Amino acid sequence: MEKLMEQLTEEQRIEVKRQMTLYSQGVQEIIPTEELERKVAKSILEDKPLKIKLGLDPSAPDVHLGHTVVLNKMRQFQENGHTIQLIIGDFTGKIGDPTGKSVARKQLTDEEVKQNAKTYFEQFAKVIDMDKVELHYNSTWLSKLNFEDVIQLAGKITVARLLERDDFEERMAFNKPISLHEFFYPLMQGYDSVVLKCDIELGGTDQHFNILMGRHFQEKYGSEKQVALLMPLLEGLDGVEKMSKSKKNYIGIDESPQEMYGKAMSIPDELMAKYFELITDLKPAEIKELKDRLEAGTLHPRDAKMLLAKTIVRMYHGVEAAAKAEQHFISVFQKGAMPEEIPAVQWEGNTEISLIDLLVKLKLLSSKSEARRMIENRGVKVNGVKATDTKLEVTISNGLILQVGKRKFVEIKTV
Repeated sequence: MEKLMEQLTEEQRIEVKRQMTLYSQGVQEIIPTEELERKVAKSILEDKPLKIKLGLDPSAPDVHLGHTVVLNKMRQFQENGHTIQLIIGDFTGKIGDPTGKSVARKQLTDEEVKQNAKTYFEQFAKVIDMDKVELHYNSTWLSKLNFEDVIQLAGKITVARLLERDDFEERMAFNKPISLHEFFYPLMQGYDSVVLKCDIELGGTDQHFNILMGRHFQEKYGSEKQVALLMPLLEGLDGVEKMSKSKKNYIGIDESPQEMYGKAMSIPDELMAKYFELITDLKPAEIKELKDRLEAGTLHPRDAKMLLAKTIVRMYHGVEAAAKAEQHFISVFQKGAMPEEIPAVQWEGNTEISLIDLLVKLKLLSSKSEARRMIENRGVKVNGVKATDTKLEVTISNGLILQVGKRKFVEIKTV
């Protein structure tokens, strides 16, 4: 490493340090750090871009901010001229990644994989430049392997090593079945790195085992080993569970500016710094300044959160939409005003109805018990007045406005 650094000019050494600072921002683990620095230095010296791999098993194509943790790191590499390799697991997707699963995954059809991949591309384009991305489908090489090739691949790793996976270990401990084909998922993911000669592979900490398979097989095939860059999993709006649509604690990148801004304002204060680091495009120096000001008490947490919310909206909807979303939040939620645009629904039912039934019928709340609790907690307004009686009967009239919580508004139209 020292000999390599000696070949660099002072300007190039400064550039190595700058890139290393950027790539290390928010990262959970780099395996190993010295190799990443060597690869960056060699790339600068030879003016040759690094190959940065991200494997996708397109089984759940709706992208939320939790997914963008890895994408934002890829954007940093891309902006420095490195090559992004997106591997679409159209072959591995038929098996399904067993990571975090207590049972075998449902195998996807070719059509499902293609449709999900298309949806991914459309959403990824909001974070990285898809025109400069290398797209690869791993069926291109995996489908060409004959049985002898597969046996040779399997011969390069032991069963004991595969059973080190927490998922497999737990399933064995509880006498849950493991199908033989599931063992081949990490083997195939590792083989992808061999074929594409990847320099760095990105993924969440839950991909630790799979990504290290790339290093293992590159070594077994006599290639230079890739660096594993593992990103932390992002907690959702509840501040506890990993961000997930099923947990309903997510911010989707396709959501409206107002919804996105409003949700961002509910991020727990203690997670703000992590969100700034992992899902925004702010520079390390800017994030450090924000952290320092928060710790010193010179920046109010509310103001920092508004900056975070505005930054998130700006990244996915533009500067103008972000400014409007902020003004909407200030007027509606801080000053208590009605929003300028309220969704309207045409009413064709009875003119007299209980408030609880009305809330459920309009799908503002999912059940009568939930509606009752919301009224009891003073979370429902009728024409701007808080409802306190769970037995309240509402007379339907044109222009009646219902509000549930801070962000749900509906205006009833009868004509």
